[in-house]
Amino acid sequence: MGDYDEDTAFLGQTGPYFWTTFFLLNTVFVSTGFNGLYIVFIGAAPKHHCLIPDVNLTEEWRDAVVPFRIVDGEAVPSQCSRYKLDVVRNLSAEGYIPGRDVNLTNLEEEGCLDGWNYSKEIYLSNIVTEWDLVCDNKWKVPFASSTLFVGYLVGSLISGQLSDRFGRKKVVFVSLAAQCVAVMLQSFSNSWRMFCIMFLFVGASQISIYISAFVLGTEVLSKTMRVLFTTLGAFLFYCIGYMTLPWIAYGIREWRTLLAVLSATSIVYIPLWWFIPESPRWLITQGRVEEAEVILREAARKNKVEAPVVIFKQSQRNGMPQFKTYTMLDILRSKNLRCITLMCLLLWMAINMGYFGLSLNTSNLSGNPFMNCFLSATTEVPAYVVSTVLLKKCPRRALLSSFLIIGGGVLLLIQFIPDTLQHVALALEMTGKFGFTMAFSIVYIYTAEIYPTVLRNVGMGMCSSAARIGSITAPYVIYLGSYNKVLPYILMGSLTITASVVNLFLPETFNKDLPETVEQMQECQGLCKGPKKKKYVENGSTGNAPLQHEAKSDMPTLNV
Repeated sequence: MGDYDEDTAFLGQTGPYFWTTFFLLNTVFVSTGFNGLYIVFIGAAPKHHCLIPDVNLTEEWRDAVVPFRIVDGEAVPSQCSRYKLDVVRNLSAEGYIPGRDVNLTNLEEEGCLDGWNYSKEIYLSNIVTEWDLVCDNKWKVPFASSTLFVGYLVGSLISGQLSDRFGRKKVVFVSLAAQCVAVMLQSFSNSWRMFCIMFLFVGASQISIYISAFVLGTEVLSKTMRVLFTTLGAFLFYCIGYMTLPWIAYGIREWRTLLAVLSATSIVYIPLWWFIPESPRWLITQGRVEEAEVILREAARKNKVEAPVVIFKQSQRNGMPQFKTYTMLDILRSKNLRCITLMCLLLWMAINMGYFGLSLNTSNLSGNPFMNCFLSATTEVPAYVVSTVLLKKCPRRALLSSFLIIGGGVLLLIQFIPDTLQHVALALEMTGKFGFTMAFSIVYIYTAEIYPTVLRNVGMGMCSSAARIGSITAPYVIYLGSYNKVLPYILMGSLTITASVVNLFLPETFNKDLPETVEQMQECQGLCKGPKKKKYVENGSTGNAPLQHEAKSDMPTLNV
C-alpha cells in the first residue's frame, strides 16, 4: 500500500472532495460526544430524604421525623433513615412536643421503608429517582456507568475485525443505527438491569463508530487533510457534541425523553450514506480495484482534475503480500519489551481513570451541574489545540510527565481548599481536566512511537485494553466520594503522580526514527535496562516530527 499516495497524487492535497468528506466524517463524531456521558445527568442523585406516608402526625412531628446530620459543617436531613414511625406516631398522639418534651437523639431510627422523597429542583426524573438507586442501592449507579466502558472494551475488540471484513463505511453506519436503537431501547427500560444491558450495547456501538470513522477518514483523505483530521478535526467535533450535551439536558429534565431525543439525532446521518465514500485502500486489499477506481474518478471530477487512464499498478491489483503476524507472547519474550509495556499499561490506565473520573464527577461539584459539565467539555478544546502545537516542538517524555504532574498535582491540592472557596476548587478541577486531556492526546502518539512496526498493533491493543480497565474503574473511584469527598482526588492524584514518575523511565522518541524491528527499539531506563547495545538511530534532520500525525492516523487501525 506504500504506492497508494503516489498513485492518487493527481487528486491533489485539498479540494471540494476532500473538504466535503472531511466535514461529513467529522459530524459523525458529534454524536459520540453527546451520547457518551449522559449518565452524568440521568445518574445524578438529587437531594432526597425518607418519604413520610400520610399518617396522623402533628406538624411538629412531621418536620422532626427525619433526623439531621452534619455534613461539611452544615445540618442536612438524613438521606437514608428516619425515626421509627410507630414510636413517633405514638408520641404525636400523646401530645408530646419534639425537642421540648422528647430528646430526639434517644429515639430509635429505621430505614426508609416507604421510599424516598426527591427534590425536583434540578431533575424531574432520572434513573436514581425511578428505581431508588440511593443508600443501600447507591452502588448500582457506578455499576451502570461501568457497563458503558465495558461496552467500549467489547466494541474496541470487535470493530476492527468487522471493518476489516465488511468495510469501514458499512461498520460506521451500522454502528450509528445500533447506537440509535440501543439508546432508544434504553429509554424504554423497565428495570435497572435492562438499562445496564442496553448501556453495554451503547458503549460498544459508540466506540465502534469512533474507531471506524477515524480509520475511514485516515484512509480516504489526502496526507495534508489527514493531518488536520487526526490532530484536531475528530477531537474538536467530539468536543462540540460533549459541549452540546449539557444544554440538551438542561432543556429536557426527564430522562426518558432526553434519551429518546438523543437517539433521534442519529437519523440526521442517514443521508450521509450517499455522500461519504468507502475507503479505496480497503477496497484494494479486498481485490475490488475497479470499485476503488470508480470512487477516485468521482473524486477527480469533484476536484476538477483529470484522472489517469490506469490509476493503480498491476502489483496492487494482485492483492497485498502476507507478512508474519505477532502476538502478545512476542512482547513477553523480551525483558525490555516487558518493562516498557508494563509502564505503558500503567500510564494508559492512570490517564483514562483520571480523565473519565473527572468527566463523571461534574454532577457532584458545587454549583450548576449543567454549567460544570459544559466547562469540563470546554477545557478540552484548548488542550487539543495546545497539544498539537507542543508535539511538534517538545520531547514527548518531559511533555507527558509535565501534564501528568499538573493533572495529578491539582487533584491532590483540592482537599486543602476550604468549603468557602468552592470556585477555587472548581477551577482546580477544570485545570486537572485540562492536564488529563493533554496527557490523553500525547500518550497515543508517544506509545505508537515507542513500539516497533512489527509489534505496534499488538502493543497499542494491550494499552487500549488497560485504558478500558481504567475507565471501567473510574465510576467506582468517584463512588468513594460518598464516604469521603476527598478520597477520589487522593486516589486519582496519587496514581497520576506515580505514572508521571514511571514515565521518566521510558525512552525518548522525539526526533528519532520509528523502529521497524524489535532490535531497533530503544531501551527503557533504570532497573529494566539491559546490556548496552549499538544504537541504530542518529539524531538529525530525519527525525519523526510528522509522526504526531501519522502515528495517530494509524492508531485506529491498531484497534484502539
